[in-house]
Amino acid sequence: MQTQPGVLLGAVLLLCPPVHAQPQDSEKLTQLQHQITELKAQLHLLEQQIQHTKAQTAGQDQTATPGAASVQENSTSVAEAAENQAQDGIVIGGAVRTNFSHTSYNEGNKSRGGDFDFDIFRLNLNGSIGDVLLNSEIRFFDYMTVLKSAWVGYQFSPDWQVQAGITQVPFGNWPYNSHNYFFSPNYYLGLEDDHDLGVLFKRQLADNWQLDLGFFKNDELGGVDGYVSSRADRYSYDVVGIRAAGEDIYAEPGSAIGEYNSMAARYGYHLQHGDWRTELGWSALYGGLHDGQHKAGHYSAYALHLNSHYQRWNLQLQHTRYNYSVGDAVQMAVGAYGFYDSIATDANSSNLNLAYSLPVQWGPISNLQFYNDFGLVYDKSDGSANTMMNVTGVAVTAGGLFAYIDLVHARNQPFIGGSVAGNSDDTERRFNINLGYYF
Repeated sequence: MQTQPGVLLGAVLLLCPPVHAQPQDSEKLTQLQHQITELKAQLHLLEQQIQHTKAQTAGQDQTATPGAASVQENSTSVAEAAENQAQDGIVIGGAVRTNFSHTSYNEGNKSRGGDFDFDIFRLNLNGSIGDVLLNSEIRFFDYMTVLKSAWVGYQFSPDWQVQAGITQVPFGNWPYNSHNYFFSPNYYLGLEDDHDLGVLFKRQLADNWQLDLGFFKNDELGGVDGYVSSRADRYSYDVVGIRAAGEDIYAEPGSAIGEYNSMAARYGYHLQHGDWRTELGWSALYGGLHDGQHKAGHYSAYALHLNSHYQRWNLQLQHTRYNYSVGDAVQMAVGAYGFYDSIATDANSSNLNLAYSLPVQWGPISNLQFYNDFGLVYDKSDGSANTMMNVTGVAVTAGGLFAYIDLVHARNQPFIGGSVAGNSDDTERRFNINLGYYF
C-alpha cells in the first residue's frame, strides 16, 4: 500500500503523477489522499446540487435567459466529464524487491559472505469507479502468495469514509510504528500493520482530530475454519492456536484457535505550533477467540502513542499492553510468512523511534532518511526473556528505486535468529539491504 469540482478535478488528476505507496512516503501520501478524498466529496455534493437545480429548472417556463441556460449546460457537462474521469480511475502499480543479508546467527550465511535473494513481486490496484473506492495488494513470494489488502470503500460525507474487506486494523502510530524494513517488535505480536476482514469507518482529519472505528469478523484467512492449506501463509501476524506445555515454539499448534468479532478504535488529536506537528492518540482492541466449535476466550490490547514532526525530524513513542485470556494457557501460537512462532499470552511493549530526512541531489538519489528504531517487549506472562530490537539504518529514494539499509541488533526477535517466546541472552546481528523498484 489520493478537488475542487469539475475541470479542477481533471486538472489535478492530469498534473499529478500516479502516487504509489513507497514505504517512507506514507505521511505525504496520506495527506494527499485526504485532500483528494475531500475534493471528491465536494464534487459529489456539487453534482447533487446540479441535479436539484435541473429538476427545479425543468418545472419553470421557457423565459429563462440564455445566460442562465448556458451556465446550466456548462455545469452539467463539467459534472459529466468529471464522472467519466472518475469511472476510469483504477491505477495499477507494484514493486519488485530483492534482499541481501549478512547475519551472526547463521554459520552458512557468514561463511558465504551473506546471501542475496529474491524478496517479492507485488501488484497494487488503487482508485475508484464512480463513487466506489478500491484498494488491493497481492504479494508473490517464492513460497507463498498472499493478499495484504483488498477493500472497497465509499466517501459518504466530506469527513467520513467506510471501507469493507481486508483492511488495516487501526492501532498505534499510523500507518506504521517504525521506519525500517523489519517494522517494530509489535508487528510480530500482530499489533502493527495488521490486516483483517471487516468494516472500517474512518473520520478524516478535521477540527484537529480523527477517529477510526472497525469491526472485524475474523482474520484475513477466514478465521479458525478458513479454507486454506496453511494458516501460516499470510502477510500479517495473527493468533492461530494455543501453545500447549512442552510443544515446540515453532510447531504447527495442536489446538487451533482464531480471532472473531473484534472491535478496534483509534483516536488521534493533532497539535501544531510553528514547525511542530504532533499527533497524540490512543488505540484499543477487543475481540473473541474461537476453537472452531466453541468460544474459547477473548483478547484485548491498548496503546498510547505520539507521532511528532519538527522540520526534518520525526519522533515516535508508543506504549502497548495486550492480553489473551484462554483458560490456563501462557503461550499462543502465531503465524505469518509461512512460519509458526509463539508469544506470551500477556506482555507490555514500548517503542522509541527517531528519524531525520535529508533531501539530496546525488544523481538519481533525491532523499535519505536516517533512523534509529528501538523496541522492547517485557513483563511476559510465560516468564520468557525480554525481546529487544534496535535498528539503525537509512532509507534511500532514487526515482522508482527505494532501498532500506539496516543494521539490526536484537534478542529473542523473529527473523533475527530468535523467537518472541525465546530465552536467549545473546544479542544477534543482521546487516540487511532491501532494494525495490516501485512502479
